[in-house]
Amino acid sequence: MANDLLKGKRGIIFGALNNQSIAWKVAQRAHEEGATFVLTNAPIAMRMGEINELAAQTGSQVIPADATSVEDLEKLITESMEILGGKIDFILHSIGMSPNVRKGKHYTDINYSWYNQTLDVSAGSLHKTLSTAMKLDAINDWGSVVALTYIAAQRIFPDYNDMADAKSLLESITRSFGYHYGIQKKVRVNTISQSPTVTTAGQGIKGFTEFINFSEQMSPLGNASAEACADYCISMFSDLTRYVTMQNLFHDGGFSNTGVTQQVIERFGE
Repeated sequence: MANDLLKGKRGIIFGALNNQSIAWKVAQRAHEEGATFVLTNAPIAMRMGEINELAAQTGSQVIPADATSVEDLEKLITESMEILGGKIDFILHSIGMSPNVRKGKHYTDINYSWYNQTLDVSAGSLHKTLSTAMKLDAINDWGSVVALTYIAAQRIFPDYNDMADAKSLLESITRSFGYHYGIQKKVRVNTISQSPTVTTAGQGIKGFTEFINFSEQMSPLGNASAEACADYCISMFSDLTRYVTMQNLFHDGGFSNTGVTQQVIERFGE
């Protein structure tokens, strides 16, 4: 049900690849809530996805951009303001990629060139986006930036590999840049730590299906869906959360605070 929570707000949504993507769901919900926005993804990802279909659904324009390139980001943000008719109010950073995960490299024997790429794409891109937006004075006062993360930033999940390091860096950038952007422009910056979710990126992680089942049994409310995560993102973009910043917000059905559940204990008694 739409409530016009984002009526009149403008934004940029990074990372919509296909209809499994959380960013895709966020774009649909933002459109329902009255927002206008630009969609963006890396050129190679756009060739793999169906982003033009989403653009048609939401009346949006698509601007290809490599989020690790400051030049691309400057072009993206400048053109977005021209298309949308003014400064932006929200940004979704839904970007993550690890060549080491894709190539099956063990964490103790990673390719360090690929490791640097993981950190740059999955975390450094947030710093570059925020820095570029600040220099261009592109975000309205009380604007909101949300990046998607995962609890592997705090706890070991062996098959998450070097993406865990990237998410730790992402959350640190959120706190540090959130402080500076808050002081300068009242812009709030947060991460949402989502349940394991069936997406194209998630399915590339070894043992992902088994872990989703485990997480479901370890979460008092069950795993949060991509649609539910989109709802949470909308609330973070809205004026209802104006004083929430520099936070890592768990959206995981209670998984992050659960030591064990009776359901899991009973499995070990079988």
